[in-house]
Amino acid sequence: MVEPRKFIEQQIKSIKETIGDGKAVIALSGGVDSSVCAVLMHRAIGDKLTAAFIDDGLMRAGEPAQVTSLFRKRGINVRLVEAQGEFFSAMKGLTDPEEKRKAFRNTFYSVLGRVVKEENANWMVQGTIAADIIETKGGVKTQHNILEQIGIDPQTYGLRILEPVKELYKHEVRAVARALKLPASVSERKPFPGPGLSVRVQGEVTPERVEIVRRATKIVEDGMKNVKSFQNLAILLSDKATGVKDGKRLFGNIIVIRSVMSKDAMTARATNVPWNTLKKLESMILKEIPEVTHVVYSLTDKPPATIEFQ
Repeated sequence: MVEPRKFIEQQIKSIKETIGDGKAVIALSGGVDSSVCAVLMHRAIGDKLTAAFIDDGLMRAGEPAQVTSLFRKRGINVRLVEAQGEFFSAMKGLTDPEEKRKAFRNTFYSVLGRVVKEENANWMVQGTIAADIIETKGGVKTQHNILEQIGIDPQTYGLRILEPVKELYKHEVRAVARALKLPASVSERKPFPGPGLSVRVQGEVTPERVEIVRRATKIVEDGMKNVKSFQNLAILLSDKATGVKDGKRLFGNIIVIRSVMSKDAMTARATNVPWNTLKKLESMILKEIPEVTHVVYSLTDKPPATIEFQ
């Protein structure tokens, strides 16, 4: 288990030695991993750091404004990068999960590479953790923030990459976040995938389909705040199912609710969610998202399933 204070001291020293007189851009998502890296980098190099929040159109409701405001209040230079059109164009027509992840990765690094050049920076920093590397190397799924570990040269994107927490697991990163005195909204924030809601849309990723799962995500996360779990999510399936609304037959979307218990995301088990909670979620989703006709709950542990559906 990592010793948070010792880790912080070592990383700040290492970052100073690595960056030297250079400048760095960090890919900031607001999740605990990138947030810890942002604070470590800021403590080490101060104003020589730019935190880039890429608005890819795949985040949760209100997230761009919330994240940029939080870190600006901590004195960090945050740059909001509008790139929704680039991401949706890159994934247009794609339905295979791996193809979508790779399209996201290529766009992500293309946009960040552009920001690094515009900021005259020498380094790009990201919150890669141990589980990201293990799962990508093992072929479980391609994590968008893995390059060198699978033989891709970051120089392809014009980048030199620094990964301050790549040897830590999620629970260890949370311990470091608490030691850095980050608010609980960050240190205890439940995991959210780097490619955002794109991995929770089965089939083609379009603005309209992302909006459906965004609304479902808010309902599920808000409705399960009091349920002890590692992660709660909503998935939009590519299949559809018949339903009845206002006495008429409707061919609509299917939302899957998933909740798991885990320590490090390497294994997980489905959460035993109270039936009344599930029924309330179902009722709210059907009421507030008229395009949905069916709501189901995922029971499968990891393994054999993954936590995300793709």
